[in-house]
Amino acid sequence: MTTGQNTIFVAVSVTMEVGFDFTEIARKRCQVSKIKFAIVGTGAIAPIHAQAISGLEDAAVAAVVGNSAERTQELACSHNCDWYSDYQEMLKRTDIDAVAICTPNGLHAELGIQAARAGKHVVLEKPIDISLENADALIKACQTQGVKLGVIFQRRYSQGVMELKQLLDQGKLGNLIFGGCYIKLYRSQEYYDSGAWRGTWAMDGGGVLMNQGIHYIDMLQFLAGSVAEVNAQCGTFGHSGLEVEDTAVAAIKFHSGALGVIEGTTCAYPGLVSRIDIYGTEGSAVIENDVLTSVQLQSGYEYKAGSNTDNAGVSSPNISFECHQLQYQNIVAAIKNNQEPSVNGVESRKALEIILAIYKSAYTGNRVTLPLSDSLFLGELAKQGGFNPKSR
Repeated sequence: MTTGQNTIFVAVSVTMEVGFDFTEIARKRCQVSKIKFAIVGTGAIAPIHAQAISGLEDAAVAAVVGNSAERTQELACSHNCDWYSDYQEMLKRTDIDAVAICTPNGLHAELGIQAARAGKHVVLEKPIDISLENADALIKACQTQGVKLGVIFQRRYSQGVMELKQLLDQGKLGNLIFGGCYIKLYRSQEYYDSGAWRGTWAMDGGGVLMNQGIHYIDMLQFLAGSVAEVNAQCGTFGHSGLEVEDTAVAAIKFHSGALGVIEGTTCAYPGLVSRIDIYGTEGSAVIENDVLTSVQLQSGYEYKAGSNTDNAGVSSPNISFECHQLQYQNIVAAIKNNQEPSVNGVESRKALEIILAIYKSAYTGNRVTLPLSDSLFLGELAKQGGFNPKSR
């Protein structure tokens, strides 16, 4: 569909015949040219990815793939690029370097593996996938094919999170005592009814924790360190027709010995402030809606920015693209310089594993230790009707 495509196919044939490493040739081409992305999926998050990519000097949106012809053409038109209804047809394009997958969660690994086998770098909207088995298969496929894998956890790139991470790395808060995250969102019944995949184990992979809370769970482990064990309860209280949880609480223990809490709900009308608390032997810090609102140290340092209540978890909130763009900047640099993105497959798997440990604990009624050996319990959890308290 694009000018010059036949020439690139000829180049592939020649390099294969004379024994050159086309992967290395493609890498060198990426070093000196724009990284061309195909956006896969046309849901609410897809335009955010497209806007973030288009704002970079060394990246561009080259194609959009989607099931809805109207939405696909609209997004493609806004970025002056080609559009496809056939994913496999797009993957044949040798001028496309990477795919940005913005589909339902349950398709992430499957589509990512297909892209990796086609020689494309892979970027995924969180989560990496909904099971450890699928996540590991994707990680292996990208490693085998020599392509980069990045998963979007853009909140790590917010100024408040980066500032607190620096303070923690410098030891300013002392030894960790407590780390907690509180995800107090509201999603209407109409939100869940807007797509057949929403609120299902097969495509959503979970409820408030897997779909919304995973951002804050990722930030918590990024700041406070790895989680060693969880003891959790989950339930479905404020919505009808959901297979998955809309409310969850978990007591956690970090490998450092520190304790913590994870709370999440999409029943907190009209949407309240989401928060991360970090307490150490030398001080405490609070992040509210990605803003570092308070740092108080025994050394005398004190910083209070006041509460941030913007975009406080209401249904279908407007999402800024700036932090997405910062993460895409990191991913594009990794592709060009043959380095690992800061949030690669292995790094993004950590939040998934914590959430699955919470689900397993709530399902079995037992304390669960990490690492998990597998996530095969999800099949039985889905069969029993999830966490619906009426079924117990």
